[in-house]
Amino acid sequence: MMLIGGLLLGTILLILLFIVRDWAPELKREVVEPRWATAPSAFINVTGIRLHVRDEGPRDDSSPIVLLHGTASSLHTWDGWTELLKGDRRVVRFDLPGFGLTSPSPDGTYSAEKDTSLLVAILDFLDIDQCVLGGNSLGGSISWRTALTHPSRVEKLILVDAGGYDISPGSRPVAFYFAKMSMIDWIVRNTLPRGLIDWMVRNTLPRGIVAQGLRKVYGDPSKVGVELIARYRELIQMEGNRRAFIKRVGQWLRAPRPYHRIPELQMPTLIIWGGRDRLVPPEAAELFHRDIAQSTLVMFDDLGHLPQEEDPVRTVAAVRKFLQLKPVAPIA
Repeated sequence: MMLIGGLLLGTILLILLFIVRDWAPELKREVVEPRWATAPSAFINVTGIRLHVRDEGPRDDSSPIVLLHGTASSLHTWDGWTELLKGDRRVVRFDLPGFGLTSPSPDGTYSAEKDTSLLVAILDFLDIDQCVLGGNSLGGSISWRTALTHPSRVEKLILVDAGGYDISPGSRPVAFYFAKMSMIDWIVRNTLPRGLIDWMVRNTLPRGIVAQGLRKVYGDPSKVGVELIARYRELIQMEGNRRAFIKRVGQWLRAPRPYHRIPELQMPTLIIWGGRDRLVPPEAAELFHRDIAQSTLVMFDDLGHLPQEEDPVRTVAAVRKFLQLKPVAPIA
């Protein structure tokens, strides 16, 4: 009995230490939105979800560029590309459910099927019959799955360090391990009260986890500045986002990956990859290039998992060439 009591006391003390050290309560929407939903941000309601959207560029574009971000990111990851594309093309981007400023899924479901159906619903809402669809990481996986299930809606495809193949990552940000560990679910069900675990998820964020994660996915960690860390951290702390993140990662990691269907993709496809990507290694880029007949691969040896964010000028040049747009004038 004394041993059990000692273990229980030790567990309680460790939990209290964790809470004190990593206190980071949820941020109310009215606090976060004014900072990260500046013009031209808008909010639309599609399939019962309040979506944060930015829609820029010429309205008469017959095939707008639609861009999807990756896990734990937001539409802001495309700021650089949008700035360098919107003068010629309409560019639409939005926060996926449970990320950025978009509300979590009302029923807690974050399946690939739900993501693709939501994307199609957004295209319908915005009267976009066909688009150039691009995505990074998770967004890339949603993009090629949508191109498979709704090929008439996708004129061209842009895959940026996209998920899809069953390849073990060389390195994952710590947050992914927390989300995927079945031990967490076991603890919730069998030891600590469910309410306590839920409260800890909403109100704590392990020290340095955001900065550590960003530095792991950038090719050059020195580019991860204070403002970038602040943006990611504040949006992760948005009310409901941490619980949504754990649910989404858990559901996607357990879901089947239909990469055997990738050779069915028939549209012109640009594959952009960071040679220093340790989350989705360059080997995956070669597989996409092998399996998609009309594909072009552009590798940036010095960039990581977020090449569009790490170096938007160089990477968007490949996009402009793919879309047969004039090169961007060099920055003075």
